[in-house]
Amino acid sequence: MRTEFLSALFFIFNWRCFVISKQDIQINEEIRDGELRVIGSNGDQLGIMSASEALDLAAREDLDLVKIAPQAKPPVCKIMDYGKYRFEQAKREKEARKNQHTIDTKEIRLSLNIDTHDFNTKLNNAIKFIKHGDKVKVSIRFRGREMGHSEFGYDLMKRFSDACEEFATITKPAKLEGRNMLMFLAPKTNK
Repeated sequence: MRTEFLSALFFIFNWRCFVISKQDIQINEEIRDGELRVIGSNGDQLGIMSASEALDLAAREDLDLVKIAPQAKPPVCKIMDYGKYRFEQAKREKEARKNQHTIDTKEIRLSLNIDTHDFNTKLNNAIKFIKHGDKVKVSIRFRGREMGHSEFGYDLMKRFSDACEEFATITKPAKLEGRNMLMFLAPKTNK
C-alpha cells in the first residue's frame, strides 16, 4: 500500500497550535469513515460500502483508495493510482505557472540636475521595462537646498512622462513625499 507523508507546518504561539498549511487528501488506511460512496478506476459508480470493503477492492486492483469529496454525505472515494494522480496534478500546476506572467515594478532614479544623455539613457531603460510588461516607478531624491525648488522636479517628471507617453500611461502622477518625488507608469493596454 502506498501512503504519502503529507507535511504540515505548525506555528506554536501561547501554548496553542495553529496549522498554517496542510494537504488534507486522505488515502487508503487514513480513511476512517463508516460508509463511503465508491467510484471505480474506470469511472463507474460501485455504490455505498464500508471502508474495509472499498480498501479490499482497491487492493485487488493494486491501486489506492483516495477520498475526493470529504464534505459529501457519505464521503466520495475513488479507486486510482495516487502517484500518477499527484504527478499529473503537479504537471498541470507547473504548466499553469509557466503561462502566467508576473508584473514587476522597476525603479528609475533621476536627479534634479540630470544631463540630457543620462536622461535619455534612463528613458530608454524605462521604455524597455514598459515594453517587457513591467510597471516603472520614477523617483527623484531632493538633497539639501533642492527641496526649495520642487517645481523643477515636477518639470522633469512631466518631461519624462511626455517622452514615455507612446508606450505608457501614468497610474500615479508625480507627488512629493518627504524628500522624494514619485511617479508610477504602467504599460498601455491594447483594447
